[in-house]
Amino acid sequence: SVRAVATIGAPFDPGHVLAQFGNRLDEIDREGSAEVTLAGRSFRISREFVHDVTAARLKDAVRGLKRPLMILHAPRDEVVGIDNATEIFMAARHPKSFVSLDSADHLLSRAGDAQFAAEVIAGWAGHYVGGSAAEDAAADAPAAPPEGTVRVIEADPAGFRQTVLSGPRHRLTADEPVDFGGSDTGPGPYDLLAAGLGACTSMTIRMYARRKGLPLDHVAVDVSHDRIHAEDCADCETKTGKIDRFTRVITLEGALDEAQRARLMEIADRCPVHRTLTSEIRIETHRA
Repeated sequence: SVRAVATIGAPFDPGHVLAQFGNRLDEIDREGSAEVTLAGRSFRISREFVHDVTAARLKDAVRGLKRPLMILHAPRDEVVGIDNATEIFMAARHPKSFVSLDSADHLLSRAGDAQFAAEVIAGWAGHYVGGSAAEDAAADAPAAPPEGTVRVIEADPAGFRQTVLSGPRHRLTADEPVDFGGSDTGPGPYDLLAAGLGACTSMTIRMYARRKGLPLDHVAVDVSHDRIHAEDCADCETKTGKIDRFTRVITLEGALDEAQRARLMEIADRCPVHRTLTSEIRIETHRA
């Protein structure tokens, strides 16, 4: 769905930004997050962000972008040097453009600099978000499946990224972690399966609480997946090999008494996806 990309003061090597955190990296790794100062402003940086930045490799991504690219950068940027813009520009393929932000700082803290960048990007982007460019993008988009059908289309033959189309309106990405040969651009297949169980559980609890007028302010469901030895499951019919296990942790917020909370936990097991996963399932496969 991306039609064009504009960058402002972007580093060619994402790991470059880590140098700005100085000795806070140890604290981030130890505590999970920490406040850092970047170009005079305070940001809370998480351990996950550091891991993502460390693993990112932009050269191939920029070269294979296949989208119009506009690079905006200030020659006097003291946080991310102008040479980063040069490397991005050289790696990218046409159509590509470069705009100098003159004496602007890294965060475009002066209103005039920010306004200039906004106007330039808006004028440039207008060519791609409407008219023939938009029509061409729509024509290149994969055909949507009918209502009630999920279509999965390989998006990266060199990796594992998939485009998931759910009916005529919804689109998302599935992938595998980098350690498994993917590019980690979306949740994995088991994550999506767990998401279905979690969403169904939360919806079912909310539906019941709404119908019964229960004081449920908020519900959240954490779902994890692993595999265990069948012999370790006392109430499972299978007694050999390994079985899949989904673990749900349900958080109920509100002025609920213990009886109401217990009832909502019972209702969680009535979620249709829960029932599907715990009943006999048949999968029929046909060649298109």
